[in-house]
Amino acid sequence: MLGKVLQSSPFYTDEELAEHFQVSIQTIRLDRLELGIPEVRERIKNVAKQTLDEVKSLSLEEVVGELVDVQLDESAISLLEITEEHIFSRTQIARGHHIFAQANSLAVAVINADVVLTAAARIRYVRPVRLGERLIAKAFVRETQGDQSKVRVETRVQDELVFSGTFRVLRMKDFDTETIDK
Repeated sequence: MLGKVLQSSPFYTDEELAEHFQVSIQTIRLDRLELGIPEVRERIKNVAKQTLDEVKSLSLEEVVGELVDVQLDESAISLLEITEEHIFSRTQIARGHHIFAQANSLAVAVINADVVLTAAARIRYVRPVRLGERLIAKAFVRETQGDQSKVRVETRVQDELVFSGTFRVLRMKDFDTETIDK
């Protein structure tokens, strides 16, 4: 049962699995070890190694969050753990620009072009995100016409939608990258 759940959704933490199966975290860890299933960080790395296309529009360091899957011009997934650096100290709530940055960088990264710029975004914050929550952002290219694409991004904490946006991005064909390098 544990193996099937992790096969369909490898991003669950031990804590989330314990809650899902209504057992202790120690039980999950023992079962995981017995089945030879690595912890979440290793599972994420394995998924990324298997499915990561070469992102052209950004370096991997410029993507906000950890890029775990990219099918250029189709879809992409990134993860972002909300830590102290992302929150307002008084409320323990994530600053909105971090959530937006994860979604925006994913919308740019999914496009198969050397230079991609965001032209417009329609976004919606559904609920506040708190310290310690893990954001799973999924981007889907909805349509492409000429040098423009519409990319839909939905960000969830576990299965709960917390942010959504539609980004209109432009592929820049005649952009002179040599002037930037100087």
